[in-house]
Amino acid sequence: MEPPAPPPQEQPPRPRSHTVTTTSSSFTANLSASSSTLAYDREFLRTPPGLLMVLGLLVWTLIAGTEYFLYPAFGWVMFVAVFYWVLTVFFLIIYMTMTYTRIPQVPWTTVGLCFNGSAFVLYLIAAIVDASSVTKELDSHNYNSWAASSFFAFVVTSCYAGNTYFSFISWRSRTLQ
Repeated sequence: MEPPAPPPQEQPPRPRSHTVTTTSSSFTANLSASSSTLAYDREFLRTPPGLLMVLGLLVWTLIAGTEYFLYPAFGWVMFVAVFYWVLTVFFLIIYMTMTYTRIPQVPWTTVGLCFNGSAFVLYLIAAIVDASSVTKELDSHNYNSWAASSFFAFVVTSCYAGNTYFSFISWRSRTLQ
């Protein structure tokens, strides 16, 4: 008879490392560091970009008071005016509360340039459509409102052109650094 096999030997336990590595992203660090109250920059409305952001309201309110929905051209003008007015109010709130300082991951100068450039182009098209559609033959009751909206559409177009210029200068100075 063979001798019984020796019991399997237990291997000595391996030493465990007690080192814990933690990492944090800059996003969470910046987000947690900036959780204080929002700032309010009331002087922003007095700057040229701040003043340029406020004028779009006139265009769509002048058209909205008429039967614009009967004429597709004024529907387009209304779409552009309301769309960019809502976005402008959004950016106005972001700049007045200085929220842009709390989200440094967003390239705000590039966003501003794209926003203002597209607003300029689409408002220019809308202003031309608006001006070419205003006739007394269409509807003499709404003529004055449509004529005024056409005038203010060109004013807003020139304001967005100026804002595009300011945004380009700001964007260019950031990319050259």
